[in-house]
Amino acid sequence: MTQYETVIGLEVHAQLKTKSKIFCSCPTTFGEPPNKNTCPVCLGLPGVLPVLNKTAVEYAIKAGLATHCKVQKRSIWARKNYFYPDLPKGYQISQYEFPLCLDGYLEFYVKDQKKRVQIQRIHMEEDAGKLLHDFGHPDSSHVDLNRAGTPLVEIVSSPDLRSSEEASAYLKHLRNILVYLDVCDGNMEEGSFRCDANVSLRPVGSEKLGTRAELKNINSFKFVEKAIEYEVARQEAILNEGGRVVQETRLFNSAKGITESMRSKEEAHDYRYFPDPDLLPLIIDDAWLKEIQKNLPELGHQKAERFERDYAIPHYDAEVLTAEKEVALYFEEVVKQCGDAKRASNIIMTEMLGLAAKGEKPFETIPAIELGKAITMTLKGTISGKMLKDVILAMHTEKQSAETIVNKMGGQLSDSSAIEAIIDKVLAANPDNVQQYKSGKDKLFGFFVGQVMKESKGKANPQVVNDLLKKKLF
Repeated sequence: MTQYETVIGLEVHAQLKTKSKIFCSCPTTFGEPPNKNTCPVCLGLPGVLPVLNKTAVEYAIKAGLATHCKVQKRSIWARKNYFYPDLPKGYQISQYEFPLCLDGYLEFYVKDQKKRVQIQRIHMEEDAGKLLHDFGHPDSSHVDLNRAGTPLVEIVSSPDLRSSEEASAYLKHLRNILVYLDVCDGNMEEGSFRCDANVSLRPVGSEKLGTRAELKNINSFKFVEKAIEYEVARQEAILNEGGRVVQETRLFNSAKGITESMRSKEEAHDYRYFPDPDLLPLIIDDAWLKEIQKNLPELGHQKAERFERDYAIPHYDAEVLTAEKEVALYFEEVVKQCGDAKRASNIIMTEMLGLAAKGEKPFETIPAIELGKAITMTLKGTISGKMLKDVILAMHTEKQSAETIVNKMGGQLSDSSAIEAIIDKVLAANPDNVQQYKSGKDKLFGFFVGQVMKESKGKANPQVVNDLLKKKLF
């Protein structure tokens, strides 16, 4: 057993889902040609003045309220000074001593155990641009400032996490909240939701924090876990050999599965923060705050509780269905159409999420109303459960309605004489099993049903098959 305790704090950068940047009217559209979405303000040209985007502030307040923070009625914009090629002004407009939100918390489950993590602060800031190292000239780097000035919130937790698993669960829960609030798209591949992890070790039982390493800009739940696990093992090896962990910023090399030193860790005084003279203090009036509070949407964990209560589905189902807002909304539309929540839950979790796990996009190709119609066909006995799976796959690949697909497949076979012929064929092919069944081996009934369904390519009406088989075998 290790003699050290792992201590993790997370700093999450979430891009706010505004149409324009935080201090100018340039669009925030992702994927545009380099430097298309720029103007004198976000290029940092002399003589320009920033104008605050009110929607960005509203979104940041929503994030604060949903994470139980105290929204400060007065916060201050600050200049965070450092030089980097993708930061045209030479400073980043952020918040420092007086941030927008303070003292919140998140509660979530890790292996059925409730975990509570304090949130120290949520402050607003602008994003920097980015460097392009593979833009046609292998010996040169280029600067794309489309992202410069995009509104961010930085959500800083206390060092309350004790494992990579807890860190991953915290991040998933936080992302879920922001996506449900509709203030962040949560797209980790595009960098809309990314985190820095501060990782340190201390002797078990000690209250004093160890020297931390900051793991920078990780944009995948899997990579977060792997980076933390590697870093814990690295620091433990250093301490066991009598060495000293150096405070530094490290990058996660996903190809090698290791963290690598990037630079020594800056302290706050290195940035020479001072209040931004171009921006007035941000004042939040009570009426606006109450209006935002009143209009907060139902969050994921609240929706899960309602699903359990209103649809009478298991806790596990509710958790799976609300893990993504898109899936939760889809589920409710399917239930409206078919009226059977448990059947809808089963089909979405197995067939739809199964396709999604393979990289497909069934929630885009199959409208909820069409899946609801297909499930209704099984409830009415028009198609079998086996056929439903084929119908879903065909709807996904051919992008046609449930009715069209079922008609093309020839619908369900309910003709008694046709099914009886198949049953006779199956019984004739399995005389030993027939004899064993008649001798008392009742479990073989399922075998016969399965063989008939297989012979009919899943089209036989299960109820008719059961009724006829019982007559034939008794």
